[in-house]
Formats: sequence, structure tokens, C-alpha cells
Amino acid sequence: MTGASGFIGGRIVRALAERGEDIRVLVRPGADLRGIGEIKCRVITGDVRDRKSLRAAAGGCRRIYHAAAIYTFWSRRPKEIYEVNVEGTRNVIRAGLDANVERIVYTSSVATIGLPPSGNGTEETPVSLRDMAGDYKKSKFLAESAVNNFIRRGAPVVIVNPTFPVGEGDIKPTPSGQVIVRFLKRRMPAYLDTGLNVVDVDDVAKGHLLAADKGRIGQRYILGNMNMTLKEILQVLASITGFREPRIRLPYYPIFLFSKLDAALANLIPLHEPLVPPESVKLARKKMFVDASKAIRELDLPQTPPRAALEKSVKWFRSHGYA
Repeated sequence: MTGASGFIGGRIVRALAERGEDIRVLVRPGADLRGIGEIKCRVITGDVRDRKSLRAAAGGCRRIYHAAAIYTFWSRRPKEIYEVNVEGTRNVIRAGLDANVERIVYTSSVATIGLPPSGNGTEETPVSLRDMAGDYKKSKFLAESAVNNFIRRGAPVVIVNPTFPVGEGDIKPTPSGQVIVRFLKRRMPAYLDTGLNVVDVDDVAKGHLLAADKGRIGQRYILGNMNMTLKEILQVLASITGFREPRIRLPYYPIFLFSKLDAALANLIPLHEPLVPPESVKLARKKMFVDASKAIRELDLPQTPPRAALEKSVKWFRSHGYA
């Protein structure tokens, strides 16, 4: 397992432990392992950019779950995003092939799913690198392209594309969790007109195990649940918490201009990070509405109601002092 210190990765480790699996995790030196602290597993220190550590970690394994990635919409070192997300993925697949593993599950992203002019995106919707806004999306697209090259040469890989996961264990928190934390801190006075597909993170974790058990090699599966506008998500959060939902809808172009100026300032001031990264504003221009029916049909992907997942997220963030 790579990426065990991350949001999705930590929940995958938990799902594997609940099934009684013998687990080995590869983590970088100094990684925050609070998400898997009580879980019995063998911890190996390494890096997906280090082929030697990957070979040592993969030897003797039956399956690999590759969830390690830099998930951010702004970075002072964008080159590192590609090193980890693209080259790191190539290294993991090579290590799996050298170890003769029977299955590799690669955690891609909904960011690589094409969005048609009307209707919802599916695993088959055409998409290209030109459609990718920002370094994170580009890196995940290039990584998935690299994985497909390995598949064409016989690598036993199944690709999964999680949507907007919410729930327990978002330690960092991720950009997904930051939306909820900002709402809980009452630092979200307004919103952009955008849309997301909301899914329980534990359903995503189980989806990885199901992809390893049932997924067809070479196929990709959207791990999602319900398409919701950001306004609808905030309305549910308001209902859960009793807080007032934001009523002001922000126009796109002034916010994008502000985000560009704020990012430029962040590049000049070491401790400053942009409040709203330009990449996240670009993503908001399109509603990321997708269809997860393939994973439901072929993998039996669980479908926990999004309200229940948001309730778990709110409770977890509050109980752990985030808000």
C-alpha cells in the first residue's frame, strides 16, 4: 500500500485490516501516520520516487494499492507534483511487475474524467490533456496515460477514479475537507456556482478492494455517488450544523483575478498560501458531474447517502479539534 498516510489511503488500510489482510505500507520519512496508528501493519520507509525502496516493499506482495499522490491545487514546487504523481506511478507499476504481483489497483482521480457538454461524464467520455486545468489535473492525466501504456504491455492494473470523498480521517485536510472545515469555522460567506460528485470515503476505500477482487484488468471505474451543486452541499451542512448557509453567489472572473494575485503574492512571501488557488477556481467553472453506475454494476460499490457521509465528516472534524 502506498499513500497510507493520506485520506483515501488511510481508509483503504483500515478496510484491508477489517478483512484480515497482511498489510505492508510504504511511507515517506516523517509521515503523519495518525490515520492508521492503531492498525497492525508493517511500515516500510521509502518513497515512490526511489525504485530501490519500492522493490524492497513490493517483494512477496500479492497485490498493490497505489494511492500515493500529491493532491494540491497550489505548490511552490510544481515539478514535485509530476515527480510523485507521474514518475512515482511508473516506478510503482515497474516494482509490481518485478515482484510478479497478481493485481495492482491504481488510484487516479475524477479530474481525468471527460465532461460532456450535456449529461454526466463516464469512464468512456473523450478527454485530452488540453482539458486539464492546472498541474494536479495534468499530472493525474499523464499518470493514468502511463498506466495505460503498462496495461497494453500486460500489466495487471485496474484504475479507479474517486470523486469528492468526505468522511472520517481527513487529517491534512484535503481540498475536499477544507471546504467543510471552512464552513464549520464560518469562514465561507459566499460560494461559487459549481458542482461535485459526493461520496463517502469509506465507500471509496471499499471500492478499491472490490476493484482488486472483481475489477476487469485494463478498466477504469468511477468511485462516486451523488452529483450535488456546491450550494446543495452547503445546504446539507447547514441542516446538519444549524449554521446559516452562504447566500451570496460569487462571479467567476473577479474571483479568478483575485486568486491569481493572491497566488503571485504567495510566491513572494514564504509563509503565505493562497486562500483560493487559481487551479481550484478554474475547476469550478465546470460542474464535475459524473456517472458511477459502472462501478455500482460491476463492483457492487456501496452507496452510503451523502448526508450521512457529511455528518460523519462534521463529527470527525469537530471531535479532532479542526473546528
